[in-house]
Amino acid sequence: MSLTVLGLSGAVTHDPSAALYRDGELLAAAEEERFIRDKHAKHRMPVEAARFCMDHAGIGPDEIDVVAFPFAPVSIWGPARWHFARRYWYAPDRALDAIFNGNRHYRRNVRRVRETVAELGIDWNRIEFEPVEHHMAHASSAYHLSGFDERTAILGIDGKGEYATTFFGVGEAGRIERLKEFYDPDSLGQLYACMTQYLGFEMLDGEYKVMGMAPYGDASRFDLSRLLQFDGDEIRVNTRLANTVGLRRYKEDGQGYYFGQGLVDWLGPRRKGDDADEPYIHYAASIQRLFEDVSLQLIDRYLSDVLRQTGKLVFAGGGALNVKLNQRILDLPYVDELFVQPAASDAGTALGAAAFASVKRGCPVEPMRHVYLGPSYTSEECAVACANHAESMHVERLHDVPARAAQVMADGHPGSWFQGRMEFGPRALGGRSILGCPSVPGIADRINEQIKFRERWRPFCPSILPEVAEPMLGTAHPAQFMTITFEVADEWAERVPEVVHEDGTARVQVVDPDTNKRYFDLLTRMKERTGNGVVLNTSLNRRGEPMVCSPEDALAMFFGSDLQYLFMEDLLVTKPESRSGDA
Repeated sequence: MSLTVLGLSGAVTHDPSAALYRDGELLAAAEEERFIRDKHAKHRMPVEAARFCMDHAGIGPDEIDVVAFPFAPVSIWGPARWHFARRYWYAPDRALDAIFNGNRHYRRNVRRVRETVAELGIDWNRIEFEPVEHHMAHASSAYHLSGFDERTAILGIDGKGEYATTFFGVGEAGRIERLKEFYDPDSLGQLYACMTQYLGFEMLDGEYKVMGMAPYGDASRFDLSRLLQFDGDEIRVNTRLANTVGLRRYKEDGQGYYFGQGLVDWLGPRRKGDDADEPYIHYAASIQRLFEDVSLQLIDRYLSDVLRQTGKLVFAGGGALNVKLNQRILDLPYVDELFVQPAASDAGTALGAAAFASVKRGCPVEPMRHVYLGPSYTSEECAVACANHAESMHVERLHDVPARAAQVMADGHPGSWFQGRMEFGPRALGGRSILGCPSVPGIADRINEQIKFRERWRPFCPSILPEVAEPMLGTAHPAQFMTITFEVADEWAERVPEVVHEDGTARVQVVDPDTNKRYFDLLTRMKERTGNGVVLNTSLNRRGEPMVCSPEDALAMFFGSDLQYLFMEDLLVTKPESRSGDA
């Protein structure tokens, strides 16, 4: 009997998404922000994302068997609610609410899911509703999609779900066993987010900016260990400094922050502006180091026994997008292979909840081989979108898109690349990308300043041919999702300097010809022209905007930036001033 499971996320008010499984096959997955053009789509539900998934798969509302959602009720008899109340004693309204009304957010989420299901035309009384614990959804998204057959260690680091913040478990024969959890406010992820706020960025968005800033600083300049205690078993965040609520929160210009006045008294005023300046670069380096060090200690404490058996580790949650941490995890002597679910943040919980529900009903899910799970558009659909701008651009139909794109980039120009199905998750992996030749001096600065309009110190990632991986990185470890940084060999750092970060590392995508043939062909053509088989790759969006989804989105960005070349399926779109320079 066929089983169709629709996963919906949006449980903790940001990054709603949808994922659709039929008989264990992942048919589609997408984030709501891409359709409504509102980054992170806060306080929304994934109506348009779910509608796309169903339309793409040709599945009607009456064919959905299960709706899974990554938020579940938490028993008063467990430790989570009592821990929350005890640690937030200084905010008695919150403490008492956790004890006496601790599932208030769950009930609100169920109402929102029911409204979403109704909007999609799905009969609530006909389907099964599967509430999945938030961190169990993260765990499932990593373990069940890893393809690992051996006994597998599972790590989840997040801000928080219902109450849990950190998850340690083991997977075997499709089953997940919980070994240990930590609870709010004792959260590594939330601590990092607090420092993100202090460093002048937006929580749940700017954490990767802190990670990018960290290599410019010296972690030894400031000791941030008073933010967090770890006694070998438990972590305890200093809530006078971070992860604060109520009257302990620092306030500025009428806005409350998730850190306390004590942090400002200690470190100085909150950072403002776009410069990577002192002392803030050192604070970034220090919080990154603290986050890494404590995470590694926790892995050693709770997962090393499992890892010494098989060497397999899977990782999800917002913390799993910290690629520098992932590099250090992979360097542990008892970790042989690390799988990081590429949509590791809360957007991926739709995937995890659906996978969990499917496995629970006896239907294993396929390993994740790629993230090209969103909408695609034909050349004809792209041409229709272009017709609305006919007077301000030139459109040419190409017979060999990779060859022409390689020529443009080898000549020193960046190009936007709109091809195939849109990626699921935060990384552009050759579906919705801005590309450049990484051996061209200054190409990264140009893209930052004139196209993406973002901070000059932000790094870029390389997409590489499989044959380049071992000589460039010194390892053949899988790296298809840009979730781990690797040390770049000196020779290659000189050959492709524009994709090597300040600390000599690169967050790499090794391109698989079986999952993105056209992008692979582009890299092959680049190798023919430059000898490197490497492309600078960043997401096709401007600062503060979601990654583009449709041809109209791509054209809006094209005309709203200094981009001169847009490769959109079989079409090359150029601005009038670019035509004279076309090869």
